[in-house]
Amino acid sequence: MNNSAKRIDIIAGVPQLLQSGLDHSIVGRARKKQLITIETHNLHDYADDTYRHIDDTPYGGGAGMIIQCAPVFACIEQLQQQRTYDAIIFLTPDGTTLTQDIANQFSLMNNIMMLAGHYKGIDQRIRDTLITHEISIGDYVLSGGEIPALVLTDAIVRLIPGAVSDAESVLDDSFMHGLLDAPHYTKPAEFRGMNVPEVLRSGNHALIRQWREQQAIEKTKKRRPDLFALWQQHND
Repeated sequence: MNNSAKRIDIIAGVPQLLQSGLDHSIVGRARKKQLITIETHNLHDYADDTYRHIDDTPYGGGAGMIIQCAPVFACIEQLQQQRTYDAIIFLTPDGTTLTQDIANQFSLMNNIMMLAGHYKGIDQRIRDTLITHEISIGDYVLSGGEIPALVLTDAIVRLIPGAVSDAESVLDDSFMHGLLDAPHYTKPAEFRGMNVPEVLRSGNHALIRQWREQQAIEKTKKRRPDLFALWQQHND
């Protein structure tokens, strides 16, 4: 094992949802290359009753079930006895919206723990005491935090040196420079009457860079005026 490898521990009520996403593509290859260790932990294994319950009804009434303190505290405290974590992240729709800058920051950390909620939510005392960061992947609600945990993991892992074979491709991704990515084309040069822009076939790399930058600016201005405004502020 590469002792310098990064590590992510994901705690989930339904860890089975995570496995395929962690075993394949860039994340799976990074694990095989020992660039990162990713372990999943079944919250039910830390339940304190015979039936392995991890949730109960909310105080004050209302619909839904709330994940209890006991199994979460037991799991997190056990992991903390083994290593120091740079971040303990709770995936929740009312957290800070995930951005490329946030993913960049997490990618520089060595040990990260993620808690994927399920049901209605988790006991607030977990959030007040154990959680260091709360992250959302968007303004919508899913059945649980397992898929958001996969999204965040993928965003982090692909930034680890060696995880993506073409490092320049990562640097040119959308949001890396505050803009959306420019359009891309591949062979053939003509398909059903639709042609690849001549500049991309010119071999003039200076012109190609200029074209791509202009396309990225126009695309961002049209689709994400909020990002464009921020980009303008930083480039004025």
